[in-house]
Amino acid sequence: MIIKGGARGGGLDLAKHLNRTDTNERAVLVETRGVVAQSLTDSLLEMEAVAMGAATKRPFYHASINTPAGEPLTREQQMHAIERLEKEMGLEGQARIIVEHQKKDSANNDRTHVHIVWSRIDLETMKTRSDSFNYVKHELVARDLEREFGHARVQGAHIERDGKERPTRTPSHAEMQQAERTGLSPHQATKQITEIWQRTDSGQAFAAAIENEGWRLAQGDRRDFVAVDPYGEAHSLSRRIEGAKAADVRARMKDVDRESLPTVALAKAAQQVLAHERLFEDPTSRRDPAGDLKGREDPARDLDVPSPTRAAAGVVHADDRAVGGIAKGVGKALDAVVGVFESLLAPPTPEEQRAAAKNAARETAGRSQARAAKDEKTREAITDSDKQKRIEEQLLADLERARTRERTRER
Repeated sequence: MIIKGGARGGGLDLAKHLNRTDTNERAVLVETRGVVAQSLTDSLLEMEAVAMGAATKRPFYHASINTPAGEPLTREQQMHAIERLEKEMGLEGQARIIVEHQKKDSANNDRTHVHIVWSRIDLETMKTRSDSFNYVKHELVARDLEREFGHARVQGAHIERDGKERPTRTPSHAEMQQAERTGLSPHQATKQITEIWQRTDSGQAFAAAIENEGWRLAQGDRRDFVAVDPYGEAHSLSRRIEGAKAADVRARMKDVDRESLPTVALAKAAQQVLAHERLFEDPTSRRDPAGDLKGREDPARDLDVPSPTRAAAGVVHADDRAVGGIAKGVGKALDAVVGVFESLLAPPTPEEQRAAAKNAARETAGRSQARAAKDEKTREAITDSDKQKRIEEQLLADLERARTRERTRER
């Protein structure tokens, strides 16, 4: 049994991933708990709207429980495993949704796995539940359940090693979703970067070779160097080079001036421009978004129940679209969520509840305005930086050279 998971944000993106039926034979919404909405997307948006009053950008904990095709879990076993993981992670009683996916494995056998998304926001305190030591907790639960269900033991990296070597790292949820977006698997990316690494002998030679293959080197926010693929997705350089550790990468790249490299955001933007141009030239590569899962397995409950949280859909990612509209958007989102809470809570009087909602909206809008002002100052500082301008100019020149290379190849 393999359990993976981590804290994250992006309710709409998560809903698209869980709704997908092009990469899954079957997708079923098994349960929603602690939300009024009945569809998958609306449930996630409702959780995300509630989290606006909390100080976190990652209001969800998304986990998956996977077993081999020969060791399927019954529904009762699935729910037992979920409850066990929920308790270990300290997420008992939190709003959650459960989605079951069925797909073919590499041997063309049907394999079923479940996804669970919890809200990390404690409604009483509006504080975020901790996700510390989650990898260790995943393995503790998986090893216990393997013994309980009589399943074969999977060697983990954190517990019950018994002197055995650390197993090869498997792709994370984020990496698998990244692969689904681009069609470039972690294995393919590792093979390509490792090959470039092995045929170069210096950091500058590696940087030139990786750019010639359509990638771009950038300065990481949390890591020294990041490789951005031709589709605009970022990869940790040390994780994409087989047999090399972070110290090895640092030693090889010492002749590369990290400060002269574009930021990850700029490099991703440049790569996405080129990717969009390629997509324009080949429209057949576009994929239609999957539909939304509604209701549950019971056909009688498979209803598309409108949710007030859909009004908040355009607000959840307001920070990414327009700083000036944040305060106004938050107010609208909270007005929508008030309708949800009115059906769940029993305040003394409607007047008191409306007054409390207005006060909460004003407070949240004030915090959002302050955060927006701070973000605006940061952006202005970056814009005014001569160094950053030079990097942007260099990036534009690089883009033009890349386009020229593409046109030459076409001829």
